[in-house]
Amino acid sequence: MKISCVILTMGNRIAELDRAVESALGQADGDVEVVIVGNGADVPELRAEPPPGSSIKNVRLPRNTGIPAGRNRGVEESSGDVVLFLDDDGWYANQKVAAHVRERFATEPDLAVISFRVMDPEGGNGQRRHVPRLRAGDPERSSPVTTFLGGACAIRRSAFLQVGGLPERFFYAHEETDLAWRLLGEGYRIEYDAETVMYHPQVPPTRHADFYRLNARNRVWLARRNLPWPLAALYLLDWVVLTLVRERSGMALRAWFKGFSEGLREPAGERRPMAWRTAWRMLRLGRPPIV
Repeated sequence: MKISCVILTMGNRIAELDRAVESALGQADGDVEVVIVGNGADVPELRAEPPPGSSIKNVRLPRNTGIPAGRNRGVEESSGDVVLFLDDDGWYANQKVAAHVRERFATEPDLAVISFRVMDPEGGNGQRRHVPRLRAGDPERSSPVTTFLGGACAIRRSAFLQVGGLPERFFYAHEETDLAWRLLGEGYRIEYDAETVMYHPQVPPTRHADFYRLNARNRVWLARRNLPWPLAALYLLDWVVLTLVRERSGMALRAWFKGFSEGLREPAGERRPMAWRTAWRMLRLGRPPIV
């Protein structure tokens, strides 16, 4: 079972990208294909050299197409049975990640995604959002989940292609959840696996200028694309209430509701509402598709 690792870059974090590539190529059992996608940028020259059995492939996109489109191109260019997605400022904590991933996917045919445990390299407590479940207090506990982290995961390539990959219109935010819900609808499993560890600096998602707008717009698109209408209404009402309760910044709230309005007005892409049995399965997994 061959492993590919797709890394997106804007070409502006050369030392970090070098570290990420070296951590992928340095896996103990080797045979890792690294695909570096320059998202509207040239792929910089790196120190990392592939050992025997491994390879590096560079892909340059003419413009920044967003995270989901960039990762889709990386999967198209890869040849692995399993694809790792790695942020260019992240790196694997040890050399056993590929072997562990290969073993799990080889022996569990209904497993579509493994979401990795993300640790702070400075020894901090980590961020709650890095554990993709409601009960996130113990990041060392593995469990079935209903979504995953896009920059810290492994995906069965055939399953990824079966459901159409990541939704490219999203550009950034919630594209993983859209993919996850469609995979669950096809009967696949998604697991948070605390044994597979990636290091990543602690940075807030709000550093992105359009975070609030895209976050809200894509939540609406997520519901419109994937949920039966009664659940879509509950999901969106839930998130309006949660946002009003949590967010104290008037500027952030204005951006969020601007995005929410865009999500209602603009085309969301193909609608494929999940079956009620999938919603019931998500409820039994601890995260119904209304939150």
